[in-house]
Amino acid sequence: MLSYILPFIILILIVVFIHEYGHYYFAKKYGVGVTDFSIGFGQEIFGWNDKSGTRWKICWIPLGGYVKFFGDRNVFSQADQEKILKKYNQEDREKLFVLKPLYQRVLIVFGGPLANFILALVIFFSIYTFVGKDFTPAVINEVQKDSPAMVGGLKQNDVILEIDENQVKSIMDVSKYIMMSTDDFIDFKVRRSYEELILKIKPNTVLGEDNLGNQIKKRMVGIKLGAYNNEINHVKLGPAQAIYHAANEVYYVSTSSLKYIGAMLFGKADTSQLGGPIRIAKISGQVAEFGVLAFISMMAYISISLGLVNLFPIPLLDGGHLMFYAFEKVLGRPLSQKTQEGFFRIGMFLLISLMFFTTFNDLKDLGLFK
Repeated sequence: MLSYILPFIILILIVVFIHEYGHYYFAKKYGVGVTDFSIGFGQEIFGWNDKSGTRWKICWIPLGGYVKFFGDRNVFSQADQEKILKKYNQEDREKLFVLKPLYQRVLIVFGGPLANFILALVIFFSIYTFVGKDFTPAVINEVQKDSPAMVGGLKQNDVILEIDENQVKSIMDVSKYIMMSTDDFIDFKVRRSYEELILKIKPNTVLGEDNLGNQIKKRMVGIKLGAYNNEINHVKLGPAQAIYHAANEVYYVSTSSLKYIGAMLFGKADTSQLGGPIRIAKISGQVAEFGVLAFISMMAYISISLGLVNLFPIPLLDGGHLMFYAFEKVLGRPLSQKTQEGFFRIGMFLLISLMFFTTFNDLKDLGLFK
């Protein structure tokens, strides 16, 4: 149990700290007072006050964090503008988040997700620079009999160039692109001798194991891969190439995740793959057993996920605040306090529902439900 809990806590501490520091950085940049910087919710375990009066603390429930601004009524940055104008003098008003120009509030809110994307970018950049990136071309060594690949026309010695218009730069890309596909057919672009072909393959969905031994539903086409001419091409990249490939990975993970979530909403993807804290804790513990590099790589993907989820236009999340600011820009004034409260209640309902759903999936994954 400890082997799962400790990696999970380390993962959450780092990823959440980076997210909240993004908010904190822009808040301080624009002169907003920050009263609390918390990792976790609930009762404080320990903390300290800095010279500016900010309380830095770690709390018992490690499922997120928050930065509370001067004048806010709660940790969700809710504030009543009319009451604030009466309560604070001119000097204190300069520190109020709610009275800052719209563009500054947007940057302060967007700073959290932005920091998560930057963390992932830095991790991928560091790996590609100091460890290297695989560029081994993907060659089909075997096509299984009566498999979707055989039915669709794939053959031994085909070199896979693209999957669903995503360039296959490494043998490692093939399983990733197949797993993240959501359409009924997957487009394979292959090179056969001196000819390039595009073949449509309808994958099978089977119950199998991932690389960590967890039971998952997998999309399979029935091929076995090998290195082109049996040559492994793993190289350390220079700064320019590393930043390009790092940015490309962040972009691909972000767009494919959004596409997969959209497919789940329309019933085209398996919702049982949606997990919560329990599954993250389990997987983080399993990944940590493979070493620091694997754990840091996972941290990058979790950081991207945290950034994306927080940008969803759901009240209580960063994206919900950005949605309010979009309304403010269009209307020329903030939404009324009553309207915002209504949206926040809807957001709370959606988040609690999502929490129950992911927890159910997590417990089902542990075998508590059939």
